[in-house]
Amino acid sequence: EWNNMTVEITGFSREEAMGQDLVKVYITEEFRDQVSMVLTNALGGQETANFEFPLFTKNKQRVEVLLNATTRRDVTGRPIGVIGVGQNITERKQVEMEKTR
Repeated sequence: EWNNMTVEITGFSREEAMGQDLVKVYITEEFRDQVSMVLTNALGGQETANFEFPLFTKNKQRVEVLLNATTRRDVTGRPIGVIGVGQNITERKQVEMEKTR
């Protein structure tokens, strides 16, 4: 689900996001294959924790995201989707970079 935090981070409303290809539209080109693989793996039952990647907001600002992708299953245990939990870690990454200078 394109929740309120996702709207806040990206600047894209639910209505703008629905029906869009998440990877092609919202993920930077250099990370599309990796993010696609994380989501495909989750659909196949292989979950991913703490995957970091950048995306660009509606205002063209770069946001660093930490993603956990979990398999969503029906009552029989069959994979039916992916639950992606993303966290904006932009400020944390900036602080880390400043410390290494």
